[in-house]
Amino acid sequence: MNPAPPDVIRVLIVDDHALYRRGLQTVLATEDGIDVVGEAADGNEAVDLAEETLPDVIVMDVGMPKRGGIEACRVIKQRIPSARIIMLTSSDDEEHLFEAVRAGANGYLLKDVPPEEVAVGIRGVFDGQSLISPMMASKLLQEFSKMSRHEAAAPAPTPELELPRLTERELGILRLVARGRLNREIAGELFISENTVRNHIRNILDKLQMHSRMEAAMYAVRQRLIEPGE
Repeated sequence: MNPAPPDVIRVLIVDDHALYRRGLQTVLATEDGIDVVGEAADGNEAVDLAEETLPDVIVMDVGMPKRGGIEACRVIKQRIPSARIIMLTSSDDEEHLFEAVRAGANGYLLKDVPPEEVAVGIRGVFDGQSLISPMMASKLLQEFSKMSRHEAAAPAPTPELELPRLTERELGILRLVARGRLNREIAGELFISENTVRNHIRNILDKLQMHSRMEAAMYAVRQRLIEPGE
């Protein structure tokens, strides 16, 4: 088998339903610039195959036997930090969403979306975007804000560290990221280029020492940099 061109996105599909895997693989095979490098039926296979194939993007079901998707996501992120992971689920359960983000997931999709939207999501996370609908982003921030208030009510065991200083522009972009906005939507709303948006997001992640947009948004809520109701 000839190696894929360097600009092709290498994708690993993980789901315990063979028909779903095959259907998604069939659709992705028709997409330019996407190469499915493997399929796995559970979390254990996903970890092993990810280490073997080193995919750019992993599309993985949340609920699977032997090892669930969220635990597999956590392990893969530790071993292959460059891999971007989209979690698939049949429900919009906030707890699963929150745990997926904490595990390092770059995106979260309901399984009833058309397979073509999965292809769009794969390209998005490969380009550094987070994949989450505005509705799910709102749920995520509300849940995390609730947990943050509980933590704030408890005595702090150690003095708090000085917060990283974000510019007003960076705070504005962080608020839009937290609402689930795509780079092109942020660019249009702020009348700047997508490349400028990407540079700002990179600076935000560097300052916060975070690895994903959603992780940065969660941190911002926890530190009261933004509020879900804004």
